[in-house]
Amino acid sequence: MDFFMAIVLGIVQGLTEPLPISSSGHLILVPWIFDWPEHSLTFDVALHGGTALAIILYFWNDWLILAGAFLSSLRDRQLTSTPERRLVWYIAIACIPAAIVGVLFESEIEALLRSPETVAVLLMLMGFAMFVADRISNHSRGLAQVTLIDALIIGASQALALAPGVSRSGVTITAALLLQMSRTDAARFSFLMSGPIVTGAFLYKMVGLLREGLPANEFLPFIAGMAVATVVGYAAISFLLGYLQRRGMALFAAYRFGFGALILGLLFLRGMG
Repeated sequence: MDFFMAIVLGIVQGLTEPLPISSSGHLILVPWIFDWPEHSLTFDVALHGGTALAIILYFWNDWLILAGAFLSSLRDRQLTSTPERRLVWYIAIACIPAAIVGVLFESEIEALLRSPETVAVLLMLMGFAMFVADRISNHSRGLAQVTLIDALIIGASQALALAPGVSRSGVTITAALLLQMSRTDAARFSFLMSGPIVTGAFLYKMVGLLREGLPANEFLPFIAGMAVATVVGYAAISFLLGYLQRRGMALFAAYRFGFGALILGLLFLRGMG
């Protein structure tokens, strides 16, 4: 992993993890387009660490409020007596399905579905689902109206994001829109729910990396990729939440269709060569 590739992939991860366009899909397709070697586990840890840090920093005040609600709910044994207490427990419950599926099947799912043609098709299919969900939703519900059933449905949908091309934010925002949530609250719930999952995945992989040791020649790319992913990820979260206050999901759906079609076209041309 050279320094230039580290910067480029840090930008890709920082943009595509928060935006509903699939970070795992882009981290497969971008190196494929440029014929780059597959990045190492070490660098994968750096990228996930960068976007986890971006989510933690951007929603820092929310995490403090939720942490206080969590602790007070345990102290009083009143888990759902306030909106904040309900939200923190619903977020915790929503994380369970993706955590279980991730621990048991993540490597198998990624190995099975990481071909460029599969990723391209999933990009397009999820773009269509996202567009339809946005059009049929009445956008009338906010975070205060989230129920236990909503949390379970959105949490279960998050497990689908293990397939490259689906997108964690894309599938959870889509599920929330189908449950009639507003775009901004759907995105906020998606980020608050993904925070523990992304951070947990980073820490889990970091433990394995520390056991093996960080290769000396990957130290600078590791730091560069993580730093770039953090800065770009923070900016992407801010952009998405601001954008969804004014407009819908059509831009991201169109991008997914266009990029997916580009990949299928390249596959066709390379197959003829």
